[in-house]
Amino acid sequence: MRVLTLAVLACLAVAGCSVGAQTTGPVAAPNPMAANEASPADWSLGTPVPDEVDDSEMGTEFDSRTDIVGAAATMFESWSEVDDHTVAVHFVTGTPECYGAYATVEETDTTVIVTLRTGALPEAADKMCILVAVFGSLDVPLSRPLGDRHVING
Repeated sequence: MRVLTLAVLACLAVAGCSVGAQTTGPVAAPNPMAANEASPADWSLGTPVPDEVDDSEMGTEFDSRTDIVGAAATMFESWSEVDDHTVAVHFVTGTPECYGAYATVEETDTTVIVTLRTGALPEAADKMCILVAVFGSLDVPLSRPLGDRHVING
């Protein structure tokens, strides 16, 4: 009886360990944009968290590219002030070899509304691109000093 009980418990343990490990088809590749969904920012207000970071924590720096293919609005997670006339927005996207970003800005007396767009680079159309999430930053020039204005997602 003890052997039978141990055999049943062993089978249950093996079955429990494999729950969720089996797939019924191909495994979907990770979506680098999905990381934006679990951000510390308060998306209901559209206001990302200001970030006090040094240059070593900025992530991969992206150059602004308006020629990206399939540009999609992307919420940035945080921002930091680079200088009086520049803020850096921090976001998650794909590798810079295959993905690019650009931003448009609308400025008022109280807010700086940054609309970030990300997408594929045109030169990556015929390349194999790995789907790895990359923490990136993009410098966004302002027409006047930031001052005490709020930076929000557009």
